[in-house]
Amino acid sequence: MSHLFAASFYICIMAEANNNKKVKNGMSERTKKALRIIIALIFLVVSVYYTLKDIDFAKLWDYILNADYLWVILSVPVMILSHWVRAYRWRTMLQPVKKNAKVWDLFSAVMAGYAVNNVLPRGGEFIRPYFFARREKVSFTSTFATIVVERFLDVLILLLMLAGVWFTFREQIKDALPTLQAEKLLVPVLIFLGVLILSFWPRLVRIVLKYTVKPLSEKLYSKISELFEKFAKGMSIVRTPSQYLRLTLESLTIWLLYTIPMWLMFFSFGFQNAPYNLGFEDAILLIVISGIAFTISPTPGAIGVFHFFIQNTMVKLYGINPEAALAYATVTHTVGYLIQVGIGGIFLVRENIKKIPTQEDIDTH
Repeated sequence: MSHLFAASFYICIMAEANNNKKVKNGMSERTKKALRIIIALIFLVVSVYYTLKDIDFAKLWDYILNADYLWVILSVPVMILSHWVRAYRWRTMLQPVKKNAKVWDLFSAVMAGYAVNNVLPRGGEFIRPYFFARREKVSFTSTFATIVVERFLDVLILLLMLAGVWFTFREQIKDALPTLQAEKLLVPVLIFLGVLILSFWPRLVRIVLKYTVKPLSEKLYSKISELFEKFAKGMSIVRTPSQYLRLTLESLTIWLLYTIPMWLMFFSFGFQNAPYNLGFEDAILLIVISGIAFTISPTPGAIGVFHFFIQNTMVKLYGINPEAALAYATVTHTVGYLIQVGIGGIFLVRENIKKIPTQEDIDTH
């Protein structure tokens, strides 16, 4: 999420790059991929180490085996429904690009994107619009812009929820997550401001391009301007006040459906009983913490980072023992992960994808 806004124009501009630069850019991409993999591995190793360093594995396994899996099963349809509502909201955002798109096709692209995200960090953010643009024969750039708007709304809801829990649990959160760097939360704010500028003041962007890029290269100016107009079309839903209430309700529904499984999982481990007495408001706190983990994590599916954040919060905020907290985090994450990879894998077959699309594939859409 945090890299999406900056990456969006990068991807679009690269899609128009000269053919004689492909070898050079290809080498650059290989280097960047290698660096991303190394960074992800470092995060994974460090987070797993700190999560497991004082764990009694016999106790951890015992907590996992003795969980009440009826509540786990009940959480599964709620998780699937949250992804369906996300596809439904995406349909609303796509109205300027493609009117009345089929929700089933959008759900297919959403789940396929999740499957890729859980193997290749952030990869699903580009796979999803690629699938839709290919199927519906519409602009990839305009479709990708709707993903930026989607992340904008998610960040907005997350920031509002974070503000609420921050005022309630400020000191406890600082104690539970001492390694959390507050400045990293500035990235979503920058995304927020960037989307506002692009959505409400496209004329400002056009003026900047005219007086900065055009004097340097008329050809480059024409290409970037063309891309920007496609991008602005995809973001035009933000300038449609009649859709604000609908998008707000759809967004709140998504986050409610994200929170319910966190709450149901309390019953799997007996956390709703004394001495913990965890309730729905505590599930809201944990979903905010998990949202932060997924936002800053460079690992596939936030593996390790999610576990570290949730375990530390439950141990330091509620006094739950580390093995029980990690068991909760592991079961919650595993169920969500398997749903996304399992159902997403099926839809990857439906989308007839045999490999991750290359830049050249995206260029044709």
